[in-house]
Amino acid sequence: MLLKRTLLLSATLAVLSSGIALADMKPEDAIKTRQAGYMFMGWNMAKIKAMAVDNSEDFDTKKMQAAANAIAAIANSGMGALYMPGTEKDIGNVKTRAKAEIFTDKEGVKEVAVKFIQAANEMQKVAQGDDVFAIADQFKKLGSSCKACHDKYRKE
Repeated sequence: MLLKRTLLLSATLAVLSSGIALADMKPEDAIKTRQAGYMFMGWNMAKIKAMAVDNSEDFDTKKMQAAANAIAAIANSGMGALYMPGTEKDIGNVKTRAKAEIFTDKEGVKEVAVKFIQAANEMQKVAQGDDVFAIADQFKKLGSSCKACHDKYRKE
């Protein structure tokens, strides 16, 4: 429970402080920041997959929980604010794979974002146990929510 409160507080502070930081953030820094967030989530997704799906790594409850907590924290951090004006195109050597639709399809983006956040939060809950089958099942749901956004809003 303390961990959940800490994560919630961290996410809340990140969202509150991001408004201040975003006012001064350059578009290329917003692109780099959102890419770093997705990369960090991907790294944690790989840890869960290795332990619960591929079984290529021994199951470790603490590592599993830490990975799920990290994903949920980022999912709830308000990363949508990093899709600010000026970040819809490459800037110098800072490249973006975001399609133009992510900046205009507000309802569609909201739908995939809500589903992703729900899946990440459920992954966090399921990872608190040691039921590998339940974790693997939720991991697949989480992956599907990621894919839904990639298919619609990310360039190859």
